[in-house]
Amino acid sequence: MNKQPQIMEKERLGAFIDAVLAIVMTILVLELEKPKTFDVQGLWELRTNFLAYAISFFWLGAMWANIHAASHLIQKISQKTVWATIVMLFFSSLFPYATQLIATHFTNGTMQAFYGVIVLLITFSVLWYYRTLEEVNDGTEMYGLNADRQKWLTWDIGIKILGLILSLTIFPAGVGISVLVTLLFIVIPKQFNP
Repeated sequence: MNKQPQIMEKERLGAFIDAVLAIVMTILVLELEKPKTFDVQGLWELRTNFLAYAISFFWLGAMWANIHAASHLIQKISQKTVWATIVMLFFSSLFPYATQLIATHFTNGTMQAFYGVIVLLITFSVLWYYRTLEEVNDGTEMYGLNADRQKWLTWDIGIKILGLILSLTIFPAGVGISVLVTLLFIVIPKQFNP
């Protein structure tokens, strides 16, 4: 008898995603600089640090919320799904480093471009994660969810690529602004309007 090995339960994979993203989000706050002076002026000087932190924290939070919104549709996990998750979490683990770079050099086009590349690599690995789930989970709900996701992700990715091009050419802060725009006008609103 040729029996397929049990890969992993969805709850275990979900717990792994939760744990790694919680650590990554905690590291984000630990990377915030301390003010040079402990007054309003000292805090004001760190405004780009707080902006970069907020963008990154809420972007990761929205990613987590999207992943968990579809978890009830998952019945099976494939080995591809496990590896897509590992790749997604690898790129996510670089997020605190990339965030620190734009926090301290917000108007540096190269640092913004690096941040944008990390954001896009995470986005593409999340898409790969969803695709692997679609391959092993039957049902029109999973396909419908992914088809809807593809529509708004096209806009999301397009705006981020535009921000990347702007950062490398004429507007150094383009990536940070584009991630903020997609977060506020595409990603978060989709959470409330399924």
